[in-house]
Amino acid sequence: MMSRTTSHALACAFALACSPALAGVAPSRDALDVEAAVQSNEAELRAHRAEFPQWFAKAYAQHANLPAGSLEAIAYSASRWTHQIPDVRQESHQHQPPTFGVMGLRDGSGGFSDLLSQAAQASGYTRQQIIDSPEANIMATAALLSQWLGDRRAKPSRIEEMLPELTRMSAIDQSKRGTISAFAAESYAFDVLLAADRGEDDQGIHVPEKAIEWERAFDLPALKRQRAPFVRLDLDGDRIDTGDSVFDPVSGTLKGIEDGTKSTDYGPALWVASPYNSTRSAAISAVTIHTMEGSYAGSISWFQNNPYSVSAHYLVRSSDGQITQMVRESRAAHHVGVHNGYTVGIEHEGYVSNASWYTTAMYNASAGLTRSFCSAYAIPCTSAYNGNASSGLVLLPTSTKIKGHQHYSSQSHTDPGQYWDWRRYYNLLNPAVSVTKLLDTFETSEGHFNLSPAYSGSTTGIGTGSTSERVSSMHKNGSWSEQLMLVDNTASSANWAVRFLSGGGAPASNSALTRANGYVGFWVYSGGTGLTAALGIDDSDGTERSTAKSIPANTWTYLEWRLDDSAQWDAWVNGNGAITASSVSLDAIWFYRAQTSYTVYVYVDDVTHRTQ
Repeated sequence: MMSRTTSHALACAFALACSPALAGVAPSRDALDVEAAVQSNEAELRAHRAEFPQWFAKAYAQHANLPAGSLEAIAYSASRWTHQIPDVRQESHQHQPPTFGVMGLRDGSGGFSDLLSQAAQASGYTRQQIIDSPEANIMATAALLSQWLGDRRAKPSRIEEMLPELTRMSAIDQSKRGTISAFAAESYAFDVLLAADRGEDDQGIHVPEKAIEWERAFDLPALKRQRAPFVRLDLDGDRIDTGDSVFDPVSGTLKGIEDGTKSTDYGPALWVASPYNSTRSAAISAVTIHTMEGSYAGSISWFQNNPYSVSAHYLVRSSDGQITQMVRESRAAHHVGVHNGYTVGIEHEGYVSNASWYTTAMYNASAGLTRSFCSAYAIPCTSAYNGNASSGLVLLPTSTKIKGHQHYSSQSHTDPGQYWDWRRYYNLLNPAVSVTKLLDTFETSEGHFNLSPAYSGSTTGIGTGSTSERVSSMHKNGSWSEQLMLVDNTASSANWAVRFLSGGGAPASNSALTRANGYVGFWVYSGGTGLTAALGIDDSDGTERSTAKSIPANTWTYLEWRLDDSAQWDAWVNGNGAITASSVSLDAIWFYRAQTSYTVYVYVDDVTHRTQ
């Protein structure tokens, strides 16, 4: 549910220059080409973020009890490193109250804690300085976090030891916290830790990658609830056994714990009840796409307790596509006015002024949810909007059943806005038969491959200094590719086996792939000899790994494997060597090499699925 939020593209101390694309001002053309618009937005954001690293460094110098990387991770989770200055004079449209600045501070409205005033008191900056200046916003937040740590005499060396402070940063009132509020605050903290765990180095954002010891922050039920990527413990069998529960760090699944929070309408979703719903006036026949103009955690709290009785059926998290249901599908949520009676509403985390919130994981999760509506309520997936994105109100006919908040009559909301890729969403809802689908092109983002090559619990031989990032200096198609810098682990003599994860290792975060007559492949370039590559595919009964193929040095080569050819798949510890499900997903690209002390660079472009 979108409101107009003023964000600023070039920020210095107390005088900010306003950028129309960030401020929510309509561009000269109402209908925009999404890819060009996203690239323009990224260029503005890169300039906007240029001075942030020096301010983070200054904050750490003044507050030595803050673990390295904690501020960057909070800023990424809260704002995607965007200094937001909401225009509080404008109509709030009954969505969750705004957050202020790069660190996402609340002002005390809507039942959230007044972190702005607390930060002002802790730092000596005024509230207005903290609102206006990204430097003051960062410094004041650092002072507040440092004060909180001092209050409990904590000197954490790792960000996961800051769990009490991270939940307080959610601004969900501690004194009123019930089970649902506790879940929302936990979700906020989890997302910050996930940002630190994965790291980020793109478009001017640099969050240092720090392997999170998840079990130090959360118990096992919480890890399951929050879809923790894996727990890093060196135990036999590469798993954790606790009573009747088993957590597998490779597949990211936890069995044996049932915490009663699952949705009964849509299996992959969690269930957190909102009291704001009513009797439907008609059968479900349409789906409404929203943008929260806020955080996932904040929306969960807001839809559980707000003065306007607003709600939505489902919420989707940006970082990993986690879904929480808050209103039963049989009931009307309060999300699109006079159209509540016959629609299902999906809220997507983020802000319409910043394209980076709309991630591959979010698109995939949302499309999977909408496909379930199409199946359950006889809504044709082909009735989804398949045109240009826009920044304003655009009335679409009732025959368009899957569309944005901005496309309905009698509305003032303009979400999901100019960066929502409707054609991409349409293709996810209506996967073509016998065609080639580009899974990841690396042109505007890292897509599914947003983790470093050293992230996986199955990777051996390479060190934590190994990185992956988008580069424009080397590419096969388009203007960008993904560069992997593989650095030897000097403490090990093991041969290299590198599992470059897709979708964080969670099958639900990846695109569904047809097995019958299906092929998966990618372009690859290596600056050295001796490398081979393979694929990992998530099947219904495990992760299957393909045979390995050689990578010639100093030339782009296209490698491809057929999904329904058993000769191309091997049995290994996590799979039986047979792909049997009709629909599967890409788990990872594997690289192998004999151990070497040299750093090896590998480039990947255009990961593709085709059927014939």
